[in-house]
Parts: sequence; C-alpha cells; structure tokens
Amino acid sequence: FRSSFLRPNLRLSAQRKGEGGVKDVRRAIREIVRQHRGESGIVYCLSRRGTESLAEYLRGEGVRAGCYHAGLDPEAREAVQNAFRDGAVDCVVATIAFGMGIDKPDVRFLVHRDLPRSIEGYYQEIGRAGRDGLPSDCVLFYSWAEVKAYDRFAAELEDDLAATRLAEQARAMFRLAEAPGCRHQNLVRHFDEVTGPC
Repeated sequence: FRSSFLRPNLRLSAQRKGEGGVKDVRRAIREIVRQHRGESGIVYCLSRRGTESLAEYLRGEGVRAGCYHAGLDPEAREAVQNAFRDGAVDCVVATIAFGMGIDKPDVRFLVHRDLPRSIEGYYQEIGRAGRDGLPSDCVLFYSWAEVKAYDRFAAELEDDLAATRLAEQARAMFRLAEAPGCRHQNLVRHFDEVTGPC
C-alpha cells in the first residue's frame, strides 16, 4: 500500500540554537512540556549523557520524566517503556533507541533537542506523535555545531562511503531545518511528493 507522507495533524516547527536563536534550550523544552501538562511526549537527544541530564532537570522542575537509552540495563528500559505506556510518566527523554515498537497513539508533543542524523530519521521519529490523528506539536532545535558533531562521527567510520553519506545526510537535515516556507511542503518534497501549503 502507498499513501501520502503528509501528516497534517502534526504542527512542525524549528528553532535555531545559540546566537540569534534559542539561548537556553532546556528552559524552552521545559516550557513546551508545561504547555502539554498531563499529556504524553518524547524528547530526543543526541547523547546518552544528554538524556540523563535533561530528564534530571525536568524532574527537578516537577515534570514526571523518564530517561531511556541503550546504555541502561534491559529491566530499566522496560520499566521506562511501561511507565510511559501506562501514563506513570508524561515525558521520556531518550536517544533514538526509544520508540521502536512503541505504539502509543496519544503522544501530543515530540521534541528534538538536537539535529537528527537524517531527514528519514526525523520523519520516522516525528511519526511517533499524533498517531490518533489529533493535533500534536513537533519542535526541532538545531545548530551547525551538531552538523560538525556528525562530521566527527563520520571521521571515525572506516567505510568512506558511509562517512560521506552521514555527512551529507546531516547537511540535508540542516538545510531542511533552515528552509523557509511551509515545513510540511519541504518535508514531503524530500520524498518526491508535492502538496499545497498548510
């Protein structure tokens, strides 16, 4: 079966970090979570340490937040997944290890604290929000520093083709984040689909 890549119930936004943009990303994320008090959400971070630090900060701000990454033991990961599924935590701060097999229909917000690795990865991750068809906010925070971080990851790869691909994908994702116009149009255009502006 083939259908559209357009997810009109998702409200897509992007905010540049640093000079000329958002100075305190943790505080901005806290405000997003507060706007969705009592609702389910996911915050994706690039590093394990970033997930732990942000989850701890949010808990200190009164948010029922869990942390999830591949470095946790299986019992801890399962406990966080179950707590999220059952509504015992509102927000999971995670690496991209979280979400595979999670089919929670009422995720009302999804935040990328850092630039995703690729447009395909970004699309897959925002697809975890609003599966019930109701409006959900997807907020992307990004900076050129994250493109450079992916360059460092690429430099460590032994496969030159894979390294080049990683660097190109990160740059394409950065261009998407920076692009003017309708975010839905820009996103589906990457998948060779044409749609009207939202």
